[in-house]
Amino acid sequence: MTRALRIRGLLALAVVALSLYITFTVPVRLGLDLSGGTQIVLETRPTATADAGSEATDRTLEVLRGRIDALGVAEPTLARSGDNRIVVELPGVQDPAKAADVLGRTAHMTFHQVVGTATDTDSASGTDTESATRTGTGTGAATDTDTDTEPLPVRPRQQVLADESGQLLRLEESALTGKDVKEAAARFEQQGGAGWQVTVDFAGSGRDGWARLTGEAACHPAGDPSRRVAIVLDGKIISSPQVDPSVGCGSGIGGGSTQITGSFTAAEAKELALLINGGALPVPVETVEQRTVGPTLGAQAISASAWAAAVGTTLTALFIVAVYRLLGALATVALACYGLISYAALAALGATLTLPGLAGLVLTIGMAVDANVLTFERAREEYASRLRPSPRSSLTAGFRGAFSAVADSNITTLIAAGLLFLLASGPVRGFGVTLGIGVLASMFSALVITRVLADHAVSRPWLRRRPRLTGIAHPGTVRERLTRRNPDLMRHPRRWLAASSIVLVLAASGICFRGLDFGVEFTGGRLIEYTTATPVDPDRARAALADAGFPRAVVQTSGDSRLTVRTDRLTNAQSATVSETIGHLTSRADKLRDEAIGPSLGKELRQGALIALAVALGAQLFYLAARFRWLFGTSAVAALVHDTVILVGVFAWLGKPVDGVFLAALLTVIGYSVNDSVVVFDRIRDLGRRDGAAPFAAVANRALVQTLPRTVNTGMGAAFILTALAVLGGDSLTDFAVALLIGLAVGTYSSMFTATPLAIALHKGR
Repeated sequence: MTRALRIRGLLALAVVALSLYITFTVPVRLGLDLSGGTQIVLETRPTATADAGSEATDRTLEVLRGRIDALGVAEPTLARSGDNRIVVELPGVQDPAKAADVLGRTAHMTFHQVVGTATDTDSASGTDTESATRTGTGTGAATDTDTDTEPLPVRPRQQVLADESGQLLRLEESALTGKDVKEAAARFEQQGGAGWQVTVDFAGSGRDGWARLTGEAACHPAGDPSRRVAIVLDGKIISSPQVDPSVGCGSGIGGGSTQITGSFTAAEAKELALLINGGALPVPVETVEQRTVGPTLGAQAISASAWAAAVGTTLTALFIVAVYRLLGALATVALACYGLISYAALAALGATLTLPGLAGLVLTIGMAVDANVLTFERAREEYASRLRPSPRSSLTAGFRGAFSAVADSNITTLIAAGLLFLLASGPVRGFGVTLGIGVLASMFSALVITRVLADHAVSRPWLRRRPRLTGIAHPGTVRERLTRRNPDLMRHPRRWLAASSIVLVLAASGICFRGLDFGVEFTGGRLIEYTTATPVDPDRARAALADAGFPRAVVQTSGDSRLTVRTDRLTNAQSATVSETIGHLTSRADKLRDEAIGPSLGKELRQGALIALAVALGAQLFYLAARFRWLFGTSAVAALVHDTVILVGVFAWLGKPVDGVFLAALLTVIGYSVNDSVVVFDRIRDLGRRDGAAPFAAVANRALVQTLPRTVNTGMGAAFILTALAVLGGDSLTDFAVALLIGLAVGTYSSMFTATPLAIALHKGR
């Protein structure tokens, strides 16, 4: 065993061992689209007195963190996105309306003396079950923990608001604000059967202010509405307790602490404490995006993807073993190590595995085959061209000859993954992370693990005596036929370009005449998906929604039990009306997911998608120009544009939605397409160096014929994975897999019969 092989073996063993340790000790964090829950994106808005910059957003984030902790959500996640956005993830929360309402409140809190009822200020207000009682003489240092810096609006001395029961009360001007509250907490008091109550502690001048306010109220007889104190949040009375009869006139409740008691349930007491204790946000916030995924949809996606991965990987492994025999079996072992390394890398980096990311992880299994196929095909060529061939020397030459193509093709895919991470957001960004990790892991498995296993195997004496078992001692069926026929595929390059132009025009006409069905990510609006107990006729559902006040609702069905409603932007109350309407059409309708995107965010995402495509094409052009020549770079980018337009056009003709998942598939196709083109151009460059006097068209044709076996075998390996994903991946992954299958076919065709003929035509023109 050589020193280099020993080093590679130790490195491979260390990486696999570390991956095993991470796999069994560090769990991968699942995105809400897989685990179920709600994601809310809030955007801070400036006011006349406060700027919604990064500092205000940070302070808003801390206030929101306290509110979410009070909601009792397990393992919530809050993170700032940019200068003025906050992403909130609430695992397990299936009713986001209440959470969004609590999070979005700007919480202008004030405390008022009740003068009387609005109809008769001298009449009693009736029976009230809440009371305020003195609890102690708090002597601790007072600190102001509220962040309410927004000045209260100018109001007349008295205002009329409805209390908790709907009775109108006349209120004096506010005596205290949310800044005067130090802390509020819900507690269960067992003594005396008081039950749940809310304790409020005041800070600083708020202690004296509360004593004056309750002292004035105590001067009125019991039962008089003027003996009540109203706590107002955002113009709404959230509590109006009556001062306890034990409190004397003028003395008030001192000590800076008071209790609000009443017939509270645990949830009511906690919510009241949350609203009081949460304080005010420094600036108003608006919900610009809201996604809710039911736990059953996530579980189905995981199960379907697992089945797709198992079936697709098994078929791919059987195909590779059938074609490359022992080396194919070793490559399958390397693929298993690739999967282990990818999973461990996701866990170690703390990455969130989303639905598109899960699909990307499955996809890269097929892409990982490519590096092995490239190496084995080059080894076959080396074995056939030597007078005294040996499997070991041919394999070494194959790894050396395929390295540049493997590196260049994977780097172009990494460029696409990096652009997804930098320019996209949400699940699509997660797809970029998993795609990038998958590409790096596939390179390591092919260039290190496969090489260690293959070098060790072909050096065995018994295998040297049986070279055909290695899989590289025979050319293969495709190469044998090509060698026997020696076709001149590039005899008429303009015919290939004409055929590509016709397909391009047909696809573009679909975009022009049928238009694109943009998803809510790009248009803004609301999308709600249900699973129904019985099939629901979409026309009947449209008519029912129109009668309910939603005439522009778009209703689509998927299978026998899936129904999707897409509308303009809705309030949570309107969303409840939509769900109620659908529920009347069947015996049971369960909400699988609920997505709400603001129009400004939709426009931003749409612009971001166009920027991502433009930057991707530009980055591919410059990289290929640097690694090859401008001639090849221009041809490859033209083929990329060709593939992009065809894929978008096919989706336009099929009427399928163009959403964030489609964008992930599109950028993946770009990476895959340029991958194929790079392999062909790398061979053209190699052959051109060997025979500089040969015509460019002849060199290009020879390169195309030599790389065709690799193209067929790689395409078959990826097709097994994607077909399994399309058939077994469920409704959530079908469109993604279909887009990639179309892209695989178009990208394979364009690398051979669009990019290469165009390079020949440009070379002649020059």
